Amino acid sequence: MASDSGESIWTVARLLDLFDVEAESQDRFVAPTGIADADERQVVEGTQVLAQAIVAAAKRFEGKSIRSVHSVFARAVLVGPPVVLDIDVVSEGRSTATAFITASQNGKRCMTFTVLADVPTPDVIRHHLPRPAVAGPDGANDCEMPMAGRQIKLVDVVDINSPDEVGPPEVYAWLHYEPIPARDDLAKALIAYFTGHLGISTTMRAHAGIGTAQSHLTVSTAPMTVTVSFHEPVSWSGWLLYTHESTQVGAGMSYIRGAVHTEEGELIASFTQDALIRPLRVTDNAIAAEARI
Repeated sequence: MASDSGESIWTVARLLDLFDVEAESQDRFVAPTGIADADERQVVEGTQVLAQAIVAAAKRFEGKSIRSVHSVFARAVLVGPPVVLDIDVVSEGRSTATAFITASQNGKRCMTFTVLADVPTPDVIRHHLPRPAVAGPDGANDCEMPMAGRQIKLVDVVDINSPDEVGPPEVYAWLHYEPIPARDDLAKALIAYFTGHLGISTTMRAHAGIGTAQSHLTVSTAPMTVTVSFHEPVSWSGWLLYTHESTQVGAGMSYIRGAVHTEEGELIASFTQDALIRPLRVTDNAIAAEARI
């Protein structure tokens, strides 16, 4: 992922290439960090490394499907040196496998992922949470998160970052990707990638005078954990609906839970997030805004 001026535009195709990590050995994969965002933020999205860990685990446990991943973002990963993903296999049987993955950069551990993989079986019983009865993509508002091949539309939200736009602590986001990956691991990686993007905004939406436009400037914010569960099978066409609900915020942390439905109403993933929302410390002012976690 070059960072010269001619290669500085994010696209879905480039993102999928970034997710498709290469093996250095059976239990070690190398993950490139990609490029800085248009706002020159030097901090890599934690869910980007989560997506890469999903692909690494799928390649390590060939023949099994990634069912759930719990991630903890302990230290920021910066744009530049590659991330090393070391896989510690806890168990590997015929039906299930479990691993603990550590992501390191420059020899320092930054993130951890606990992964469960399994071999799907026929249903014994089945039910799922219905898709919320909200406006469809045609009735939603465009959201500016530039990436060629990706469209984002928000239901009943005009400016997700504004401290002046107040509403209930819930956000419904329609996403459309081109291309949609055919590989199961890349499809799950792409689903997981967006699970950390709107959680903090969802929490702040319920409080006047506070919004993600202030993040890294007057308020310190960061996703600290993301857990994603995938419900078989993971495939879709058209739009996806990401539901976000902030059920609690206080003592410097917020909790968000969510779901991912297809446009037809199938539930394909569920997720949760713990996020940091705190006053910006005086010591943080010594760190450039684009490098703050």
